[in-house]
Amino acid sequence: MKVHNESLRFSTRGEIDFTDLTEKVQDAVEKAGIKNGLAHVFAPHATGILILTEYEPSLLEDIRTMLEKLIPRRAGYQHPSNAHSHLRSVLLPPDKTLPVINGQVTLGTWQSLVFVETDVHPRQRTVIIQVIGE
Repeated sequence: MKVHNESLRFSTRGEIDFTDLTEKVQDAVEKAGIKNGLAHVFAPHATGILILTEYEPSLLEDIRTMLEKLIPRRAGYQHPSNAHSHLRSVLLPPDKTLPVINGQVTLGTWQSLVFVETDVHPRQRTVIIQVIGE
């Protein structure tokens, strides 16, 4: 079995910003030379999450609205400045595992792998991509 590790760095624009990582993960799979296995993507951040969804502007706006309604920016939180950012990250995981079949990341017709920035300021972010297989 072969293992390929890669880090991807990118910038976000601040609160509830979306970054489509689908092509970058596919690039990592191609670099790995693995035809069949798994691509595991992990965001090592307390205020960043990964989702599988359609990368379409009106849907992304609906996701933004949902997160704001579920956990509003201003409420009676104990944590000083960005409690809502951390709480939003508690709802959704910081990782996804995707099948690799015939050298391709396998997703549904409308699925993209999307990083969601939940923190209040623009950030430099990293995701770790680990491709495992044969």
